[in-house]
Amino acid sequence: MRWLTNPVVQFLAAGFVALVIVVLATSALSRDAADEEAIHDARELTKVLGRSVAQPAVPRGLIDGKASAIDRMDWHVLDRLLVGDVRRIKIWAADGTVLYSDQTELIGAVYPLDEEELDALRSGGTDAEISDLSKPENRFERELGGDLLEVYTRITSPEGEPLLFEAYFASDQIQQQREEVLDRFLPISLGSLIGLMLLTTPLVLLLTRRLARAAREREGLLQAAVRSSDAERLRIARDLHDGVVQDLAGSSYALSTVAARPAVDAGVRDELDGVGRSLRTSMRSLRSLLVEIYPPDLHTGGLAAALHDVVAPLSAAGVVVDVDVSGGETAGDGAVALVWRVAQEGVRNVARHASATRVSLTVHREDALLVLEIVDDGRGFDTAVVPPEDHFGLRTLEGLVRESGGALEVESAPGEGTTLRMEVPVG
Repeated sequence: MRWLTNPVVQFLAAGFVALVIVVLATSALSRDAADEEAIHDARELTKVLGRSVAQPAVPRGLIDGKASAIDRMDWHVLDRLLVGDVRRIKIWAADGTVLYSDQTELIGAVYPLDEEELDALRSGGTDAEISDLSKPENRFERELGGDLLEVYTRITSPEGEPLLFEAYFASDQIQQQREEVLDRFLPISLGSLIGLMLLTTPLVLLLTRRLARAAREREGLLQAAVRSSDAERLRIARDLHDGVVQDLAGSSYALSTVAARPAVDAGVRDELDGVGRSLRTSMRSLRSLLVEIYPPDLHTGGLAAALHDVVAPLSAAGVVVDVDVSGGETAGDGAVALVWRVAQEGVRNVARHASATRVSLTVHREDALLVLEIVDDGRGFDTAVVPPEDHFGLRTLEGLVRESGGALEVESAPGEGTTLRMEVPVG
């Protein structure tokens, strides 16, 4: 699943998500725009039908329900009202009486007008809404199928009475308007986004390659620095071992030989023995320093033995140390070396700063990871304000651990001790 972390794949995935969002947003916006446009067109058509067609043709006597007036409306104006998407026509009196409709069963029926319709009747405005087909006055519209948009406006009878002209429109017009608006805007939106992705994908690919090359170069420089440091450590350790340590060993043996001569005065012999012990102590200190300067052959001597040497100074200082090492036998050289280096730096920090009485050092396997944990019961510290120089060595190693695909974490708080945990791939 490493391809999921590829920046190009992530960019293309983000582009696809953006494409889907644009399609959904464009569809929603086009739907709203089409609805507004269709409702606007229906309002304008209703005004024209009501005020230019129906109103001049309303005969006297229609408000009184005269059959001759109704017949005249049927003969002279009905075919000019049911045009386009208009499915039904109603003309209402202010008291809710249906004065005229192309559905003759409704004529003469009384249904109270709602507040919006009364407002349009009073103000002369035009309003529109989706028909509520559950109302009894709309029972015949249920047979027309689908949703209907009802639009009403005020007209005036020859007697001067205000009437409400109502036209019902099929929803086909709204759907058609939606499709037309979507056909206009969707290609523009999709084309722009696809063009942008086609233009930027090569740039992202080029940038990704440059970043990957820079990361490889940085890793190479870091590894070269580590190798140079190892070589210099080895040189210093070899010079100390072959020079100063051998000289101290020879001097210690010589002093012991001289002190053992019978002719040497007892006081002088005691002084010589004291100097010999001092030389041997210095020699042991130098040998411990050699172990810190350059690690032993971890696979020949074993990681467990090397880590026991690392914690030896803590044990000598009276700190109770528990060491438990497992899983290092099958780990790669790089992982084992990192464990040793981080353990060495962690133990050094415990000795310098923690004032601990007990330390636990464990190494174990967790799936494909080699895990090192160092836990102490020392005074701890605030990880947010610790001086940089106190843990410079660990921060230096953290970059190397990250480059190896691992992670290094330090958890601590004042008075609660410190836990250092490192995870590194075993390969």
